[in-house]
Amino acid sequence: MAEPSTADYIFKIVLTGDSGVGKSNLLSRFTRNEFSLESRSTIGVEFSTKEVQVDGKTIKVQIWDTAGQERFMAITKAYYRNALGALVVFDILKASTFQSLEQWYNEVRANAGIDCCIILVGNKSDQRHIRAVLYDDAKRYAEARNIQYIETSALDSTNVEQAFRTLIADIYRNWAARMDSMKEETKAHALQNTVQTIRPGYQAAQNTQNSNSCCGSFG
Repeated sequence: MAEPSTADYIFKIVLTGDSGVGKSNLLSRFTRNEFSLESRSTIGVEFSTKEVQVDGKTIKVQIWDTAGQERFMAITKAYYRNALGALVVFDILKASTFQSLEQWYNEVRANAGIDCCIILVGNKSDQRHIRAVLYDDAKRYAEARNIQYIETSALDSTNVEQAFRTLIADIYRNWAARMDSMKEETKAHALQNTVQTIRPGYQAAQNTQNSNSCCGSFG
């Protein structure tokens, strides 16, 4: 029987991008420290979990690896829903995967919402000497959409941990900020209701006092 999770929070994140950019290997490198040269294109969706520490909190992340093939997009759309973060991945060796980014970025925004944290990932940096997409071009793309950009290699582990942990930390801090904002709004609303409750009684007392003072002045 599985032990219950001791996580403080559970966050859902998705990996998305064209087929063959290395999403599955990024996932396996992060969750199991494994890499397979025999990796095949994902059919449908694969799912893994991992617990990490952020600001003293234990966060369990549910990571969904969505299929990159366009014909599976209708299947995977539902998996974006309720996602709090996304790694949008392209292959720095294939310009076509960079040109497809807008499609994937829009999919995340349309299905996961404007509050979903996104990091752009240029994978296969171990072969950057034959890259087809310039770093500066990818960086400009990310900056124009106010998201971070990081280059990774699932093969040699470069920046894989950093990419996931940066995304998870962003999700947690955004979530914590929203919770704090909601608490402040609740406090303000409660205070406003208290003032409104007290004021009628206070006003009635004032009216009685004024009335008595008035009568007394003519006594």
